[in-house]
Amino acid sequence: MKNIFSFLAVGALFVVLNACSSSQKTITETPAADEVEVVGTFGADFTPDKIVSANSLLATHSEDKLIDTLQVTLQGEVKKVCQAKGCWMTITVSNDEEMMVKFKDYGFFMPKDISGREVVMHGMAYYQITPVDELRHYAEDEGKSAEEVAEITEPKRELHFLADGVKLI
Repeated sequence: MKNIFSFLAVGALFVVLNACSSSQKTITETPAADEVEVVGTFGADFTPDKIVSANSLLATHSEDKLIDTLQVTLQGEVKKVCQAKGCWMTITVSNDEEMMVKFKDYGFFMPKDISGREVVMHGMAYYQITPVDELRHYAEDEGKSAEEVAEITEPKRELHFLADGVKLI
């Protein structure tokens, strides 16, 4: 009987220690999100499980996934911000491509002075054909001249992101 209790006690101790080490392992495996100092949160608050660099998005996900939309948490550098309201921003994805970021339900805006800053954002990435009138609208928001706006004559296939939450870091 004493051997059974000893065996059960050792087994219970093993289970408790194993459970503690598993939860600690989960915490340490969370990529850089624990180390990121958040300056401000805009939109829905979220806890990033896995952060994908915006620069590696196209290398790690097929174009087929981006056609149907891909739920993801991205980190990237802000290239431009709407200077009218802060209602959109662009993120650098590669040397020759930017991602247009809009905010779910037009529910929040970003500060206009965050170009060059890093953000972590949660939402959906997808490709879309942006019509000429919308491209011209973005160019006007960006402060481009009437001549530059008039030069936009073709729709453009662009990588977009619909963010439900953004953390400024």
